Amino acid sequence: MPSKPLTINSRLPEVGTTIFTVMSALAQEHGALNLSQGFPDFEPPSELIGLLDKHARAGHNQYPPMAGVPALREAIAAKVHALYGAAYDPGTEVTVTAGATQAIFTAVAALVRPGDEVIVFAPVYDSYGPAIRLNGGTPVVSTLKQPDYRPDWDEVRRLIGPHTRMIIFNTPHNPTGTVWTAEDLQALQALVEGTDIVIVSDEVYEHMVFDGVRHESVMRYSALAERSFVVSSFGKTYHITGWKVAYCLAPRALMAEFRKAHQFIVFTVHAPSQHALAEFMVKPGWYEQLRALYQGKRDIFRQALSGSRFELLPCQGTYFQCVKYGAISDEGDVAFVQRLTREHGVAAIPVSAFYPGGDDHGVIRFCFAKSAATLGRALETLVKL
Repeated sequence: MPSKPLTINSRLPEVGTTIFTVMSALAQEHGALNLSQGFPDFEPPSELIGLLDKHARAGHNQYPPMAGVPALREAIAAKVHALYGAAYDPGTEVTVTAGATQAIFTAVAALVRPGDEVIVFAPVYDSYGPAIRLNGGTPVVSTLKQPDYRPDWDEVRRLIGPHTRMIIFNTPHNPTGTVWTAEDLQALQALVEGTDIVIVSDEVYEHMVFDGVRHESVMRYSALAERSFVVSSFGKTYHITGWKVAYCLAPRALMAEFRKAHQFIVFTVHAPSQHALAEFMVKPGWYEQLRALYQGKRDIFRQALSGSRFELLPCQGTYFQCVKYGAISDEGDVAFVQRLTREHGVAAIPVSAFYPGGDDHGVIRFCFAKSAATLGRALETLVKL
């Protein structure tokens, strides 16, 4: 250890350990049911695990191509063409990434320069702001309108200025579960028309849209697709968040810039996982099964809490349910989730963590991507509060 501490001028002075890590650690410390961090507590398909083993044993253990295994990029291109009618060249417009967070960071690193502004929507996923600031940009926040967390397009119009370089959003939306509509995408399309603004569309929950509603990907709107990076995640889709494999799609010119940054940020992604996913993606009916699985869990969660003192907010997609707890406690949301974890054995996330200013509206987020046993035990506790 040095005798004199180094002077460090932090580039992220206000950033500590993420709330997800903090709450998961608190849950582990107190033996609580972890409904905080967004990952399933059940296993991925056994067939997919078998394919991982198969391809590791087949010798796919060295560096794959920088942009991703060709068979996987082809499978991704085929998927989005079948679902959204979008045509992407696997060779030049699809890149496999080490998770969605890396894909988003890379898109920002590729195009955002010092002095640029990037519009985000609060409550905002916690990685967006740091990615923007680390690359010299300034986050500009548009606040989603409660109680259903809809975008305010008049506000977005006012926020767009000469320094606006990018707009980042996610639909279905984490943490609120809001799903953007065709009208939302059309409004966005009209706002960016005739500009050089680039879109980063985080669509990792694309297959978790409920009640017969259609996922409105930017890929359905050609005038948006031509200026967009679209990000999705195998982790969310196949219950493999620990594999950290995702992908990004973009038109050739944008993807060329993305790959320039990608090759020096991560270079490439775990080879046997890519081969396994390429083979598994041909499995028919998976996306419909996934939607049904999570809609069923959402319905069980909401039905159980409907008679409780929690106030359920709308949940149109994702595997998150937000609630207000004002009838139970007047504590701040951080204090409430900490006490809920310590004293009642159920961990959640305070939604104030998703606001740059820590705005506390008395809302917390539960993850219902859990086994029936975990949900049953958690709900038994929550309905008694």
